Amino acid sequence: MTTTKTTPDRKRWAALYVLCAGMLMIVLDATIVNVALPSITTDLHFSQRNLAWVVNAYLIAFGGLLLLAGRIGDLVGQRRVFLVGLTVFTGASLACAIATSQWMLIAARFVQGVGGAMTSAVILGMIVSMFPEPRELAKAIGVYGFVASAGGSIGLLAGGVLTSAISWHWIFLINVPIGVVTGVLAVKYVVAPAPATRGKGADTLSATLLTAGLMLGVYTIVKASDQSTATTLVLGAAAVTLIAAFVVRQARTANPLMPLRLFRSRNVTGANLVQGLLVVGMFGTFFLGALYLQEVRGYGPLRVGLAFLPATVVMGAMSLRLAAPIQARFGVYRTVLASLALLVIGLVLFVRTPVDGSYLTDVMPALAVIGLGAGLGFPALTTLAMSTATPADSGLASGLMNTTVQVGGAVGLAVLATLSSGRTGHLAAAGASHAEALTGGFHLAYIVAAALAVVAFVAAVVILRPAKTATASDAEAATPAEQDVEELIAA
Repeated sequence: MTTTKTTPDRKRWAALYVLCAGMLMIVLDATIVNVALPSITTDLHFSQRNLAWVVNAYLIAFGGLLLLAGRIGDLVGQRRVFLVGLTVFTGASLACAIATSQWMLIAARFVQGVGGAMTSAVILGMIVSMFPEPRELAKAIGVYGFVASAGGSIGLLAGGVLTSAISWHWIFLINVPIGVVTGVLAVKYVVAPAPATRGKGADTLSATLLTAGLMLGVYTIVKASDQSTATTLVLGAAAVTLIAAFVVRQARTANPLMPLRLFRSRNVTGANLVQGLLVVGMFGTFFLGALYLQEVRGYGPLRVGLAFLPATVVMGAMSLRLAAPIQARFGVYRTVLASLALLVIGLVLFVRTPVDGSYLTDVMPALAVIGLGAGLGFPALTTLAMSTATPADSGLASGLMNTTVQVGGAVGLAVLATLSSGRTGHLAAAGASHAEALTGGFHLAYIVAAALAVVAFVAAVVILRPAKTATASDAEAATPAEQDVEELIAA
């Protein structure tokens, strides 16, 4: 009896680690390029403003297609979508590694985003299906949360090592063997259950509207300082119209890509909104923080990667060891509020980084505090975001949660990079040195990121709901998954 029970358990946890390895590879690629940006700029002659597209091309394709990929996983099988996405991502990584021009790299990064969306959209849904027992699920989500939150800083370290030791091409080439091994292990350990939803098609028109709206919106933000106000307003209005058309279609079509019923739960709505806001600070930290260390403080790629190591260690300790017990002791609601407060403090600490700042006193404390907040908050918010997941919608709920993270990061990074670049230009025109102008631009971006984190805190207070305030009708309408979450919130 013991052997029969132990073997499936071991296979489930092996499957979890394989899925998280795939997710880690995807998350790494969102930040691994950051420390290689100066090398890429020199090699391919990027301007500072266009350089953001090396990151944004990946994030926009990723965020725009996550919902469609999650729904396709519900229709044709989540493991199948995971494996196809892994193949596309691995092939695109090879294309990035051999890119010899700006357009080749940006195009390959876009295709990488497509593969990343397919791979990651279904992972959380499979994890929820594999671990139905709440305590096991909390532990599994802790592992997933570590990958989701700490993967960015691990990417900076890996990018620094590879760029310093070999060249920037290897930050992409390394994905090829890792992708192949992950695919082989996924075939061996990850089960392939029957699709949870049958007889319904994927809403490709909605995916087209959403992706086009997001891409046009980010393009408008990035190019705002290079074009007239009228052009910016027209493009911005077109982006808003496309996204609005997407929402209207979801309300009217019989088979929506993103059923609006998912947002009936205040906790699910609030969790997705809060995650979308707080990742702006996270992406800003990794992108602008890496540029500050390289271009202002003169760090090489390897030193930049090592500089972010404390954040990785702290996130790992919180996500893997402490997040689940803290949630059980204090409840998800209070855990989320504490994590957001820490993120605000960390971002405010970054605002005070001077031109001649010391890593030990000006940078490391901010990274450690942000690591505490992210490692504590991401698992809790993930639990809330998946609280309405049913077998038929687990891929969709997973895709929605990832969409809020990636879209929030992409749009936020575009805004922060544009504000930072504009402020730097004004300071340089006023006679500031190059280092002073860059630092001033970074400070403005961190102030905005901290303000958005404050908005996230307020949204959590207003929208997220402790179980004691739930009405009788809410309790009756709650799914079993929501009821499990409510028990944690009420702790």
